Amino acid sequence: MAKNLVIVESPTKAKTIQKFLSGLKDTYIVRPCFGHIRDLPENEFGVDIEEGFKPKYVILPKAKKTIANLKKYLKETQKTILATDEDREGEAIAWHLIKALDLEKLEKEKKIKVERIVFHEITKKAIKEALKTPRKIDMRLVEAQKARRILDRLLGYKLSPFLWEKVAPGLSAGRVQSVALRLICEREKERENFKPEKYFIIEGIFKKKKDKFKARLEKIEGKKIKKPGLKDEKEAKKIKKDLEKRTWRVKKIQRKERIQNPPPPFTTSLLQQEAWRRFYFPAKFTMKIAQALYEKGYITYHRTDSFNLSQESLFSAKKVIEEMFGKEYWAGFFRKYKTKSKLSQEAHEAIRPTFPKRTPQALKGKLKKEEYKLYKLIWERFIATQMTASKIEETKVEIEDKEEQKYIFGTRGEIIKFEGYLKVYPYLKIKENLLPDLQENEKVLLSQIKLLSQETKPPPRYTEATLVKTLEKNGIGRPSTYAPIISTIQERGYVKKDNKKRLYPTEIGKVVSELLTTHFPEVVDINFTAKMEEDLDRIAKGEIDWKKPLETFYFPFIELLKKKEKEISKKEIMEEKTDQICPRCKSPLVIRIGKYGKFFACSNFPKCSFTKNFYKKTGILCPKCKKGEIVERKGKNGKTFYACSLFPKCDFISWQKPK
Repeated sequence: MAKNLVIVESPTKAKTIQKFLSGLKDTYIVRPCFGHIRDLPENEFGVDIEEGFKPKYVILPKAKKTIANLKKYLKETQKTILATDEDREGEAIAWHLIKALDLEKLEKEKKIKVERIVFHEITKKAIKEALKTPRKIDMRLVEAQKARRILDRLLGYKLSPFLWEKVAPGLSAGRVQSVALRLICEREKERENFKPEKYFIIEGIFKKKKDKFKARLEKIEGKKIKKPGLKDEKEAKKIKKDLEKRTWRVKKIQRKERIQNPPPPFTTSLLQQEAWRRFYFPAKFTMKIAQALYEKGYITYHRTDSFNLSQESLFSAKKVIEEMFGKEYWAGFFRKYKTKSKLSQEAHEAIRPTFPKRTPQALKGKLKKEEYKLYKLIWERFIATQMTASKIEETKVEIEDKEEQKYIFGTRGEIIKFEGYLKVYPYLKIKENLLPDLQENEKVLLSQIKLLSQETKPPPRYTEATLVKTLEKNGIGRPSTYAPIISTIQERGYVKKDNKKRLYPTEIGKVVSELLTTHFPEVVDINFTAKMEEDLDRIAKGEIDWKKPLETFYFPFIELLKKKEKEISKKEIMEEKTDQICPRCKSPLVIRIGKYGKFFACSNFPKCSFTKNFYKKTGILCPKCKKGEIVERKGKNGKTFYACSLFPKCDFISWQKPK
């Protein structure tokens, strides 16, 4: 007969923990609950505002069978141990299990004992330690999760119907996702409004005997050339011509050693950023793989914003480094990192391998391809944190003309003198640049000079990595939310990825973001959303009551919503007047926004159903047919291209705007 029932979230986690608990004096049976088992109802509001935002929780349809099965095990157990994750969501799941399984009643009747345990890693030692130190449910964490869930319901349930009425059916609004969408839309607007400026760089190819090296013109008459470069083409050509006449010498050589320390261990956001940069793993996919590694007992808990590392793991890393690479590669002390975030959970640990001596190579046959890649990255990053700094010799050289000392070219060389942590983690931007053995005052030959024409570039679109970094920097979301934020705005059709996997807004995404920014500025305000996250953390610490942020947000919001429902019409949002005339009924044409973007439509709809593709005029005559006008269009990947307005009669197309 099983004496103790242990409940966790997933079957994989249950299987790993069951293995560790087999053979102990007490009998344990470990079963999964498959995540959340209760939530707000799907088809009704589910929050009683007048009763102080009281939530109406229901058992999820998918969880009914699970609850019934768990109740059968309760008849055979003396103790129920809730071993869900140690964050807010995990604490809430444990509390909901108590309610759904009537554990409070059973405990009161002394039929069963209920305990809550937490651990940061799924190892035999961690599980046994957790069983020795059980605790009660932390209601502060439960209330923080409750406040977050109700807050999202208040906004989503009230604002989504407004979007259906004013924009299009089926749309939805989310508290944190709306801010992420705004960031992407604002970046796209910056790009659209960006006007490139031409500039010129003068590059010289210098020679010492047979050795060649590049240098860039940096100073003229003692003044630095302002970035990005020379603006006047005529002046740049004149300077180039003058440079060709001169002879050159090495003016100054500066050498210095740069010490580069290893990066900190992975937090959730840093892991998502690096997995994207290295493997193009989307944040959601990274978390799925990390979840599997955690549940199998290979890494510590993967939802964390802490750099903290256990003393035991530091000693283990030291041993691995000395055995694998040599004593000179260990830092000589235990490196500890401090997070800059005031809200980080220092009781948590950074993401690291549970057993550092378990190398990626040792697990290669046991892990799936993606699991191996991510484990290797986590293992290498953790080991690197405890290794010596790399030593890099930097050489800066100035070359001047011998005649007047009017011009100075500059170049830099970089050599790795000692690898240090780069031996195991060679992924940072260090490019060795070897220069010839130069001496001050010696003559060098200018063998070639180039005038390079370039243009300033618009700010880049966000990638998943840079968006996560921006969200974290602004205090938007928490470790568990970055992946859902990014996947949700794509699933809703507000954001897509271009051919370089960068995020750009769809036309509907732009409309929704513009509408929220103009009429509900607080909803998409970065500071407001960050303050809300802080309040949720304060609830978790017991500093404020869970209802306070809800009251602060809801009552002004609902008044504003009522006002905007009356003020705003769908036409002013979804239609734009034009000077074009419908070829069928001679009524004015308007620009409308549909599922696939903008299009021209007759304002006499539904009597007249005329439509045609939307394009932006440039006022430039087609260089091929000399009849049509060049118009701006967008491809499926969101990239702008230019084509003839008479397509398909004229097939002119260009990625560059014709002049």
